[in-house]
Amino acid sequence: MDNIDDYLNNPAVFLADVAATHQFGFELSNILTTGQVLLLVGDLGSGKTSLVQGIAAGLGVTEAITSPTFTLINEYLAGRCPLYHLDLYRLTPKEVAALHLEQYWEGWEVEPGIVAIEWPERLPYRPAEYLQIELTHHPAQGRLAKITKI
Repeated sequence: MDNIDDYLNNPAVFLADVAATHQFGFELSNILTTGQVLLLVGDLGSGKTSLVQGIAAGLGVTEAITSPTFTLINEYLAGRCPLYHLDLYRLTPKEVAALHLEQYWEGWEVEPGIVAIEWPERLPYRPAEYLQIELTHHPAQGRLAKITKI
């Protein structure tokens, strides 16, 4: 697909396995622009980190991409544009507020890039505009991804 609207007009993208999830992320990286925020919604094992790994590969990041569950934020600065990967799984909304994550999407103190946030339901505030990517895992069918622009 050539632009984000192609995905927005599609009810869901079928992802048969981890490789397909990586490929989907890779394809997304070609149409994402600096400053975009991705809120990645899905249960454990739904493919959020796999999707970010594909995005990173498409941006030219050569570092290993791991879930920042314990580090909270991984910054990858060596690609086409910075990629900021945040994981809020272990935090409460009050703890998230204390991190002042808006610096990543408002562009102060960090170089503007693409921001991918896992477990965004813990955000006490959200950016004015973002793409929500909902991933669901069906054991017999694989994964489904649905993108909504907000």
